[in-house]
Amino acid sequence: MDPACDLKNIYRDAVREVDPAGLIVSRVRKEGRKLALTGQEAEWSEDLSSYRQVMVLGIGKASARMASAMESLLDEDLTSGFVITKYGHGLDLRKVKVHEAGHPVPDENSLKGARILTDMARAADEHTLIIHLISGGGSSLFCLPADGISLDHKRRTTQALLASGAGIDEVNCVRKHLSKVKGGGLARIASPARLINLILSDVIGDRIDTIASGITAPDPTTFQDALSIVHRYGLDGRLPEAVMDRLTRGARGEVAETPKAGNPAFCNSINLILGNNALACGAAREAAQKLGYDAQILSTTLSGEAVEAGKCFAQLAKAIKEGKSLKEKPAIIIAGGETTVTLRGKGKGGRNQEMALAFALELHRILPDSSNIFFLSAGTDGGDGPTDAAGALVTPALMEKMKNISLEAASSLQDNDSYSFFQKEGGLFITGPTYTNVCDIQILAVT
Repeated sequence: MDPACDLKNIYRDAVREVDPAGLIVSRVRKEGRKLALTGQEAEWSEDLSSYRQVMVLGIGKASARMASAMESLLDEDLTSGFVITKYGHGLDLRKVKVHEAGHPVPDENSLKGARILTDMARAADEHTLIIHLISGGGSSLFCLPADGISLDHKRRTTQALLASGAGIDEVNCVRKHLSKVKGGGLARIASPARLINLILSDVIGDRIDTIASGITAPDPTTFQDALSIVHRYGLDGRLPEAVMDRLTRGARGEVAETPKAGNPAFCNSINLILGNNALACGAAREAAQKLGYDAQILSTTLSGEAVEAGKCFAQLAKAIKEGKSLKEKPAIIIAGGETTVTLRGKGKGGRNQEMALAFALELHRILPDSSNIFFLSAGTDGGDGPTDAAGALVTPALMEKMKNISLEAASSLQDNDSYSFFQKEGGLFITGPTYTNVCDIQILAVT
């Protein structure tokens, strides 16, 4: 048994389970001109002969992989297509054009791609079937600001929200109210075309109104909600004047709200979730059990501060090691979700690396002589924050070093500089793009 290697392989099995192309192949079938689609909790079918054209559109880190599979499946029935994905995640396809743009902060290509995609959706009529592929990262990649809001305004607002420690639901609430396409905007633009949305969820709870900022779903949030979030995180004086003006006027009822439930725009729109974090965590547990571990899923809704989550995993490791839990060794605990980081320093890292560093520090404090504890935290998309690492791996070898470098580790954590720490001491987990995205996965092993 090689726990460090096992954790990496378990992660890879989890990611493989939510491979975008694989999910399309397993959940979308074409028999003659009938298209049958199976989501996590629903099924749907369409008769392609009812439409004059069939179009594939998409946004997100997984959109190119999903489009590749849809292109092969639809074959001659596919009329055209256009998807927007993150730099480095593109593919060369036959009929679907792939456009790369900025993530996690939108750039000029996000704006350019959004204009092209919305123009195609707007030109569709009641004789058009749009198969729309949605995955994580769509909020940044698909950026079309409301009138009076510039790309720079959106960019600065996104950066301020991400740095404040705001949760993804809160970030998306604000972004919806600064956009023409978010918060149900794309569904309104595409109407009256038939819009089938195939979704790879990167949101805790798989809320359709939150994934990619809910571009095809009714928006339950309001301008007042967005303004309250800005106040909550003390961003009033840090956001562009145009942004504050729009949110304030919207809260007073002077700007039209995002479309709500019951809006006719949603009558022709169907949302099906193909894959999510729970699916990946289930595959991780199965892989761990095959390797001989007593494996359990702790949660697929992990949230809150990454540092606090890291400390909790360290406390759990101590309890398992000391026989104070029901788990039999060798044990593996799996969790998934998406934590946040409140930026206080000027270092480099991401929420997974920060969690791993906090885990190592806490484990050193409560169990300095641990020799059989391993911890991996990584993003399923292969990227953690603005780094080339998916996350970080804590091993007994690193914990032995912690006896001499704990002060340096604490300083790195304080400066949000987990990447530099793991780069120097070992532990960076680098996978390259996985072309999927269903939040993060944590794997704790006690042997």
